[in-house]
Amino acid sequence: MNEKHMNPYLAGFLLGLVLLLTIFVTGRGLGASGAVKNVVVAGVGAVAPQHAAANPFYSKLLAPGHEAPLKGWLVFEVLGVLLGAFVSGLTADRLKLVTERGPRVSVTGRLLFAALGGALFGAGAQLARGCTSGAALSGMAVLSVAGFVTMLAIFGSGFLFAWFTRSLWLGAKAGR
Repeated sequence: MNEKHMNPYLAGFLLGLVLLLTIFVTGRGLGASGAVKNVVVAGVGAVAPQHAAANPFYSKLLAPGHEAPLKGWLVFEVLGVLLGAFVSGLTADRLKLVTERGPRVSVTGRLLFAALGGALFGAGAQLARGCTSGAALSGMAVLSVAGFVTMLAIFGSGFLFAWFTRSLWLGAKAGR
């Protein structure tokens, strides 16, 4: 494994500076799950405008005088994250399509687990009114109790779930 990676302590420090700068410039913290909501709202408004107009959730976000969903700052933030990840992979010569998986799970199984996990996390982020970056990272930055609870819940549930699925990654002898 001779791959180029940034020092995780430096990366964490730089993330903290980005968060601080974001709060200073925009008056808000970082977030990502709201961008997905904005894209869905814009999509429903474009594909089924009658349904969107009759639905209180969509109609409120698509109302005249309300910012167009695709012009939301979170959409541009996520586009910047995707662009930054692409540039980072390109400059570190790590730009390739890879499916990392354990010895006891197929590529299809790995992709299904990833899709299921992503869908559950996305639904949870909407129910919790924020994702890891919005509710937890930005919440903790302003010393919100909810931010600390969210971070503990995210990492605690991830640790617990990883314990039950470790045999997929480690092989037959994991914990047996």
